[in-house]
Amino acid sequence: MQLEYSSNLAFHRPQLSMLSKKGRDRRRGDKLEDVLQELLESHGESWTKEVKDDLPRSFQRHGDLVLLGQNCFSLPLWKKMDQQLWPTVAKGLGAKRLARMSRISSDGFRSPQVTVLLGEHNWVKHVDNGITYEFDVSKCMFSAGNITEKLRVSGFDCRGETVFDLYAGIGYFTLPYLVHTGAAHVHASEWNPHAVEALRKNLVTNRVHDRCTVHQGDNRQVQLCDIADRVNLGLIPSSEDGWPVACRLLKKTTGGLLHIHQNVTSANVVASHAVDDADNSVSGKRADREAWQAWADAAANRIACLLKKLTATTWTTNIQHIEHVKSYAPHVHHVVLDLECRPA
Repeated sequence: MQLEYSSNLAFHRPQLSMLSKKGRDRRRGDKLEDVLQELLESHGESWTKEVKDDLPRSFQRHGDLVLLGQNCFSLPLWKKMDQQLWPTVAKGLGAKRLARMSRISSDGFRSPQVTVLLGEHNWVKHVDNGITYEFDVSKCMFSAGNITEKLRVSGFDCRGETVFDLYAGIGYFTLPYLVHTGAAHVHASEWNPHAVEALRKNLVTNRVHDRCTVHQGDNRQVQLCDIADRVNLGLIPSSEDGWPVACRLLKKTTGGLLHIHQNVTSANVVASHAVDDADNSVSGKRADREAWQAWADAAANRIACLLKKLTATTWTTNIQHIEHVKSYAPHVHHVVLDLECRPA
């Protein structure tokens, strides 16, 4: 039997109004400079460009806790501030607690390495799009950059559907499916015990625990099959290890949708003196899109082959949509492929 494959590609870049948040952060940044300048002068230190450049350029805010990055407050002079530095920083940022994240651990759980600088406990609350996420900031990561995809998922119509979230974490996508899409039931698989603890808490907090089954452990060991109308594969840089599991979970008689996350790298466009910046930018964007298309084509073909092998039946895989979530570096993009899979 011949393998069937079709492509109907659409690109979409969501436009979100973040001006108010950016404005608040900018004002807090100005206040932080003011209070730190006073602190330095009280210790006989001068306010210099080097000092200003050592302040946090960005940070994450989770309720009353602000999570700083690692590339700030590195100058030796800050050590002279004794116990005054972190309370002053918290005041400048409008926070009660402070923590600093150094890097993501390579323990397989993507656990953050976090040092609490001010405050007595690590649990935080983050609310967006009407959903409450609570988690231990020292044990679980929270990707604020995925907000556009969580909003997109919230707009899906999943009434009556069974959804399987293969990389659930603390409920980044599990909760939008349950709270906003009308899904009848969501299965959530997660192997980080700290994330599972937070997930269970968040299901109760958002009053959707009665429509979710949590599977703790490696999703490759999940024994279920033939139950899902839709499978979410929200792991980056690649969710490819979960593709066979996702194919097994799809309903054999009706198929369904896969939402496949991936970091896609495209070839760099070399700037030429003969090409101006605008032309080079257009060429770069075209190269990015071509890379997304090529990856999506290859993924659709691979999924069709996996489904045929599993069911001994030909399947049609149709690329419904490619979503750009965010950029990690020039020509490295987090994208999501919406792939419709139906038995022929």
